[in-house]
Amino acid sequence: MTEPLHSPSLHAAHEHCQSIQDALARFREHGLDQVTRWGLHLAAVLPLGGRLLAAGNGGSAAQAQHLTAELVGRYRADRPPYSAIALHAETSSVTAIGNDYGFEELFARQVAAHGRPGDVLVLMSTSGRSPNLLAAASAGHEAGLRVWAMTGPRPNPLAAHAHDCLCIASSSTATVQEAHLVALHLLCEAFDEATGAARSAVPAATQPVLQQVEHGHWGAA
Repeated sequence: MTEPLHSPSLHAAHEHCQSIQDALARFREHGLDQVTRWGLHLAAVLPLGGRLLAAGNGGSAAQAQHLTAELVGRYRADRPPYSAIALHAETSSVTAIGNDYGFEELFARQVAAHGRPGDVLVLMSTSGRSPNLLAAASAGHEAGLRVWAMTGPRPNPLAAHAHDCLCIASSSTATVQEAHLVALHLLCEAFDEATGAARSAVPAATQPVLQQVEHGHWGAA
């Protein structure tokens, strides 16, 4: 019989799992309503030709690109593709902008180029302090986009610069990113449910839905 393993590595693994459990428990209590509203908002914007722009640095870049892939491809069931662009994935633009204008302008210049009033900008940062994301948020406001942030604990500058922010209350960067991934999948779940239910609806019915989502009245009887 194999003896139970007792080691610092195993202890660290248990602590990591507990950190995820704690973060998800808080998210389940305080964040489910928020990501559902985000999914419903996108369901009112993207099918009418709106666009989602997303950006992050490092691991958060991978998370943002995961979101755009789910929308351009699919989450679960087959459905039409929707416009979603990961700004950090455009390597020629990123390197040209970084070289000519500086790292802080990487995303802001692309937001100004691609964003249109009513589009959605999702910015992901575990710290909420990345200068290039703060500049992107400012550019999003100037261009009339809806700016959402996904960050670690409040307070942080990016949360303050966004129209709405999902803040994961954990001191662990890895835990924040893992909770963000769960949130992204739940956002896509809400989006797919809403677009599936509304697929046969006439476009004129979409604007009142969007207004209800904006004012937090979605689902009201």
